[in-house]
Amino acid sequence: MTNTDELLFNPFAPGFFENPYEQYKLLRDEDPVQEHPLGFWFVSRYEDVSALLRAGLSVDIANLADTPFEFFAADEDAGALNRSMLDRDPPDHTRLRSLVTKVFTRRAIAALEPKIVALVDAALDRMAERGTCDLVEELAFPLPFAVISEMLGMPPTDHARVRELSGTLVRSLEIVADEETARAIAAADAELTAITREVIAWKRANPAEDLLTALIAAEHDGQVLDGDELVAQVVLLYVAGHETTVNLIANGVNALLRNPSQLELLRSQPDLAANAVEEFLRYDSPVQQTRRITTAPHTVAGREIPAGTFVLACLGSANRDERFFGPDAAELRLDRPEARHQVSFGAGPHHCLGAALARLEGQVAVSRLVRRFPGLGFAGELEWNGRINLRGPAKFPVHV
Repeated sequence: MTNTDELLFNPFAPGFFENPYEQYKLLRDEDPVQEHPLGFWFVSRYEDVSALLRAGLSVDIANLADTPFEFFAADEDAGALNRSMLDRDPPDHTRLRSLVTKVFTRRAIAALEPKIVALVDAALDRMAERGTCDLVEELAFPLPFAVISEMLGMPPTDHARVRELSGTLVRSLEIVADEETARAIAAADAELTAITREVIAWKRANPAEDLLTALIAAEHDGQVLDGDELVAQVVLLYVAGHETTVNLIANGVNALLRNPSQLELLRSQPDLAANAVEEFLRYDSPVQQTRRITTAPHTVAGREIPAGTFVLACLGSANRDERFFGPDAAELRLDRPEARHQVSFGAGPHHCLGAALARLEGQVAVSRLVRRFPGLGFAGELEWNGRINLRGPAKFPVHV
């Protein structure tokens, strides 16, 4: 008989950061729509998560009856948190997303492929010279950071500081249980917002053929994107544009190294690269949970969730659900035909705007890495980043 405590979603349980999937499986099997004693609900099966994401529920924390955690602790007057389209419901979300979508097009992303290939090859050259290195430091982080900087048209700035600030800011997507972390998030938000305001002012005086100029032009053309909203969307694109893709690349390579037969399959069948990225996203999702807030009573799998309730839809669990992906859902299979149905990019109105860019970066980076280095392997213990939501390695020593 399962202990009641074992059935509670507990990201602080020993071993969770290394492998959350055993806990997810227990919840799927025993309590798939869990009313947690801390005041939120946790949904873990594929069909329920997928339906929840498409149900048109709120993402605005203003609709919460009670706040179960210290989420989004920044001062409303100081920073960009809570003003991006990630945190807005229609009609604001529709308006903000439509403005960004106009300039964040598939054509613009496809045009970046030569740049992405060049950046990856340069990183692989550096790795070859070193022989042993950290995959996160040499490839998984620099690539998406450089790509989104190029796409936005960011001027020369203190990239190390921006990286540090964005790393702190994304902790707002986690459960924040202590005041010190909440204050650090607020301070990072305020500083990154100030930097972004300076960048926007510089870009107004130095327009170019880039995403940031296009967003500024949309505001000038009479759109209703005000100054604070412009800052918030740029911060979102800059931070979300690289933080999650770091995990996609690193988690994918980790999965391959732990599954040598699949690594050899990718090397022998390069045309599997696109589907391999879908399987990486399914097998070890870069974003493990996403939130929704009920504005009216909402039924999931026969259970009624009250209005004003915080709901965590567990993407990582849904992607491993045997009920949808079959009895081998816990295994990596690069030729899995249903891999493209993974929910790592969300679904519905809040489906990830940068999905195409992340897929392209992941495909180029991982496929060229494994083909370049037939002797690729671990050079030490992988260290996880200790994040509940944006799961990925912090340190990933490899030899090439």
